[in-house]
Amino acid sequence: MTRLKFLPSLLLVLFFACDDDEPMSPTLQVPETYTFERQGTSTVNFEGQQTRIAMAEELIDGMMVPSNTEAELQAMFRNEGPNGEDVEPYASAELNAATQSIRSKVAASRDYFFADATTSALIKADFDLWLEAQAAEVFPRWDELATAGQAGQIADGSRARYVNANGLEYNQVFAKSLIGALMVDQALNNYLSPAVLDEADNRANNDGGLTEDGQPYTTMEHKWDEAYGYVFGAAVDPADPLPTLGDDDSFLNEYVQRVDADPDYTGIAEDIFDAFVRGRAAIVAGDYAERDAQADIIRELVSRVIAVRGIFYLMRGADAIETGTATAGFHALSEAYGFVYSLQFTHDPASDAPYMDRAAVIEAQHALVADNENGLWTVSPATIRSQASLISDAFGLTLAEAAE
Repeated sequence: MTRLKFLPSLLLVLFFACDDDEPMSPTLQVPETYTFERQGTSTVNFEGQQTRIAMAEELIDGMMVPSNTEAELQAMFRNEGPNGEDVEPYASAELNAATQSIRSKVAASRDYFFADATTSALIKADFDLWLEAQAAEVFPRWDELATAGQAGQIADGSRARYVNANGLEYNQVFAKSLIGALMVDQALNNYLSPAVLDEADNRANNDGGLTEDGQPYTTMEHKWDEAYGYVFGAAVDPADPLPTLGDDDSFLNEYVQRVDADPDYTGIAEDIFDAFVRGRAAIVAGDYAERDAQADIIRELVSRVIAVRGIFYLMRGADAIETGTATAGFHALSEAYGFVYSLQFTHDPASDAPYMDRAAVIEAQHALVADNENGLWTVSPATIRSQASLISDAFGLTLAEAAE
């Protein structure tokens, strides 16, 4: 496959020849790490993204504690009680003191949902339903064996997995769907959107170095940082995140590393990082054409990560069912189900739309579960592989490479 690689980034200075009557293009100073300062003070901030990632980690862990109630799970999702009252749902005192929530940013991007509150509400309702169903369907049968049409636990090597009547693990569905509905949607379709970056007087303020009240950064700089935070913000060293990539969170960070570890996609993580750094440097220089070009690179590559992992888990699940027991592929297919859900939040720079829209995603999920008696218990490997092929075609990927 063809992989994007950029020029070395250390203090890269680009000059474009021009006539005397033409203004010279802005000069970019691109650092090696995601480090930007104004008058000796860092201008980088993505604390809100770090907080939401940490909240999501606690919620996913909470979905595996059968003593939790639906109300407790919902409180972690919303960071408030059922009537909007203050609650302390997290083990972390810092998270309990935070004003952010996960649910408020699910399906909330400017590009996709600003004018489509109906779909946003439907997507939020999906997540609500998965929490409700985990508490109502799976928790009560935590110690019971699952059978076709009956929730419970199944053996997966030396450990147990906990599935619904159709063989789906709600915790995996929720987590992998959240990658798309929160991390990908906010990064690609909100904070990297020109509608957000250039909102109101953002360009003029950025050109004039006018920072937000009491802050060292301009609004445009901060919006770009927030996109970066959903990919690399939880790193041990967020300025230099690649050495610990994959170990920093259970969401987009982890799966960028998983795809990067595939020899067919080696370097994709560095390409994403380089585009973030170069795009941020372009903002500092006031080069908005270069900023938008780097945003498009990020959109394409992050979208590819979601597609590759969806295909990978579909093919792994199909192989496991074909060569093992009926339940052998349930874990992989539950992850696939979530990644398929996340495809609706991808962003094709050529069309400014998802590579696969919500209708196509729902159709693919129905093929896996709703169109089969007892869902994953009876779905055929051929049907699973056909869905993987549809995804590879939509993204222009090679099925064999992604399946590895």
